[in-house]
Amino acid sequence: MKSFKRLVSKIVPQRSKNVAHGAEAWLSAALFGFPAKGMTIAGVTGTDGKTTTANFLANMLEAGGKRVALASTVSFKVAGSVRVNASKYTTLGGYHLQKFLHDAKKAGCTHVVLEASSHALDQGRLSGVRFAVAVITNVTREHLDYHKTMEEYRRAKRRLFNHADAAVVNLDMWEPEFFLRRAKRKSTYSTIESSADLLAENLTLSLDGSKFSIGETDFELRLPGKFNVENVLAAAGAASLLGIPMDVIARAASELVLVPGRMESVKNGLGATIIIDYAVTPDALGKLYELVSSMRTVGTKIVSVFGACGDRDRGKRPIMGEIVSSNADIVILTDEDPYYENPERILDEIQEGIRNKEIGESYFRIRDRRTAIRKGLSLLSPGDIMLVTGKGAEEMMQVDEKKIPWNDRKVVLEELSGMGR
Repeated sequence: MKSFKRLVSKIVPQRSKNVAHGAEAWLSAALFGFPAKGMTIAGVTGTDGKTTTANFLANMLEAGGKRVALASTVSFKVAGSVRVNASKYTTLGGYHLQKFLHDAKKAGCTHVVLEASSHALDQGRLSGVRFAVAVITNVTREHLDYHKTMEEYRRAKRRLFNHADAAVVNLDMWEPEFFLRRAKRKSTYSTIESSADLLAENLTLSLDGSKFSIGETDFELRLPGKFNVENVLAAAGAASLLGIPMDVIARAASELVLVPGRMESVKNGLGATIIIDYAVTPDALGKLYELVSSMRTVGTKIVSVFGACGDRDRGKRPIMGEIVSSNADIVILTDEDPYYENPERILDEIQEGIRNKEIGESYFRIRDRRTAIRKGLSLLSPGDIMLVTGKGAEEMMQVDEKKIPWNDRKVVLEELSGMGR
């Protein structure tokens, strides 16, 4: 049955499917009494950083005394009750999204933060929802298997802003004006552009966190990386437009912690640093390795365990291979979510970008992800750094039609336990 549905899905034009998605969203909104009405809803989109930004914004709104619901790639939260998002969807389908909004309203939530994927925006899954504010973190190469061109990808992202009362835009991204043209109210942010409404001035970065100021308000984060400063700025812009005072925003920012599966450190007895991160795009990998490279000292080696998702943008694979092989001392290619694609072809295409690595010494192909992680752990010495990227906090891996329970952090801990470490 699933194979038949997949065959039908491949035959039916995407435009026709989008009509069905949009109709489902509108009918579901009507079924649940248009639950979005009466609630203040913020939408967060972007290639990278949207999950973290959405979580940060929810925390800032809560610090401002709001009762908040959150739907993100990682989790669902309704008035303090949290459950894992095991669906593998960043944005729910029309029926489930409207049910989530209905449940949030029933729980007394006044504010909702929704992570909005380009697929959901293109397909009309968010129809029936009016946004008080739309946020975009960035747009870099991703999902070209679906959108075909970067221009179409950007247009899909902009649809969030067509249904929003205010816009929050990163001035450090390429052509930010594309997302500002229709904004009646706006807040721009930057780490370098002086014309930004929210400019991170006096910025200092360290492995323990970062410090900066916005106007007369000082910010001190316990989060590493310039990208987390950008995520905080995006969330701060939205929170400010929604009426949260800047001093409350700064206080909430000082208490923020990393989202599961995003630069998540795993304690171990090896004396090494083990990091789980979702990074699935060239831009995200580049930023991650820029930060990790700053952590290394003389004699430190970096071990990378990664792959690429099947049935997705194939053009990014050699780019990712080149980024990782240029930064990691040891590269271990492995399965991520092959879906219906030949896993060997996925690894072949990543391998095209791998440079200056010797098979069996500094480069390994181990399709079984658990075995790959075990191999990486066995190569670690005290002070080394190991990165396991591509799945973050996801709870399953899809191979053909099978959905296999999987969580990188849990597997790393199980393998460490087996080593007695």
